[in-house]
Amino acid sequence: MSNAKIVPVILAGGSGTRLWPVSRDSFPKQFQPLVGKLSTYQQTLKRVSEPSLFADPVVVTGDAFRFFTQRQARDVGSSATVVLEPARRDSAAAMAAAAVFVERRSPGSLVLALAADHVILDDGVFQDAIRLGAKAASAGKIVVFGLVPNEPKTSYGYIRPGAPIDGEADLRLVDAFVEKPNASTALEYLEAGYLWNSGNFLFRSDVMIREFRAFAPDILEAAEASVASAEQDLGFVRLGVEAFQTARKTSIDYAVIEKTRDIAVVYGRFRWSDVGAWDAIWQVSEQDADGNAIHGNGYARGSRNCLIHSDGILTTVVGAEDLLVIATADAVMVAPKDRAQDVKTLVDSLKAEGVDQVSSHRRDYRPWGYVEAIDEGSRFAVKRIVVDPDGTLSLQRHHHRAEHWVVVRGTATVTIDGEERLLTENQSLYLPVGSVHRLSNKGRIPLELIEVQTGSYLNDDDIERFDDVYRRV
Repeated sequence: MSNAKIVPVILAGGSGTRLWPVSRDSFPKQFQPLVGKLSTYQQTLKRVSEPSLFADPVVVTGDAFRFFTQRQARDVGSSATVVLEPARRDSAAAMAAAAVFVERRSPGSLVLALAADHVILDDGVFQDAIRLGAKAASAGKIVVFGLVPNEPKTSYGYIRPGAPIDGEADLRLVDAFVEKPNASTALEYLEAGYLWNSGNFLFRSDVMIREFRAFAPDILEAAEASVASAEQDLGFVRLGVEAFQTARKTSIDYAVIEKTRDIAVVYGRFRWSDVGAWDAIWQVSEQDADGNAIHGNGYARGSRNCLIHSDGILTTVVGAEDLLVIATADAVMVAPKDRAQDVKTLVDSLKAEGVDQVSSHRRDYRPWGYVEAIDEGSRFAVKRIVVDPDGTLSLQRHHHRAEHWVVVRGTATVTIDGEERLLTENQSLYLPVGSVHRLSNKGRIPLELIEVQTGSYLNDDDIERFDDVYRRV
């Protein structure tokens, strides 16, 4: 292993529909605190924060997630470079663009590509695996991390390990990758010593580019053009739109990993889960004497092996066994644990019926903070608005609604029809229909206010923006 630091590349796109109703398109699972107080994305950032081993990370995500990707990184002290992919093209295009981006900054760098939505519970053991894999990666291998199975899972791909490299029992050549098996085949793999494919990789940036050129040159061409035409935008790196959109949609496994011969595997001795469904959350969660795992405001009585996950409301389970009970402010999902994979089918059905709760939460994150729906009815809506310090809303007006603001915390700087006013706690302001206004928080603590909207039309598309520091005009 060279003395150069490893560049973590964190892939933070995707939606995670099997973890509905917590994970939704507007705020997907990787940014949610599913296990512990930090999101899995933040846990991943902290996992690669050892300064003697890792350089500052590169995060690849979508435009819709850019601001809270940046905010969550800042909250855990990470100086991440956030690269925005302009369209979802699966992991191959994202990986190719990341390899090209890192190679242009520092040729031949070691890159550790990690999914933002995985849970790893043994960071020290994980780092030991990285150091072992770096030996093979520095020598030109693409290294995949395999996990020793503890059950015959049918939802994972498998790896058949081959001969040891340099006498290291936990570092081996890869004989074969195999697709997700049926139950009987999975049992055979378990008994034969196969490993689960974690989908996380370690490689030299120039080696990954070479392998893309050999096996998926069209994707590499799109990635190189998108990096070459990338632009800086409010601290983000925005890949070239037209070039990136020409990349075909496929995974890194199909495009490169299953075709290359320069591949090795490290036995990952750490506890790992891709938390792909609610039963996986139960498996990696702390459990009581009866096997119940409770996240948030939950209570179990006379129940065994249940998962209760509640964002707010008290959620109780009595006399149940092997049950998933997931509650948010606007949706509840209950299912037997062995039907966890069926949540995706449920979400598809709800989406086909146009149910709003499938895609959006009551809390909607914005570049400056968030808006949370409290109540609504005919011709009125009540919302809670929280503006971060130094946050500023756009200069705007509404054609069909008036607004009443009551400050409950902090100090608001309000511009209305060219006149600036300060509002402190317990003060209020009326904004008539058509008034041109802007709200800012120039203080050091979050600004919180209650907004009451009244009028004939209350949807968010009744906003005419004149100026916006986040370039949404």
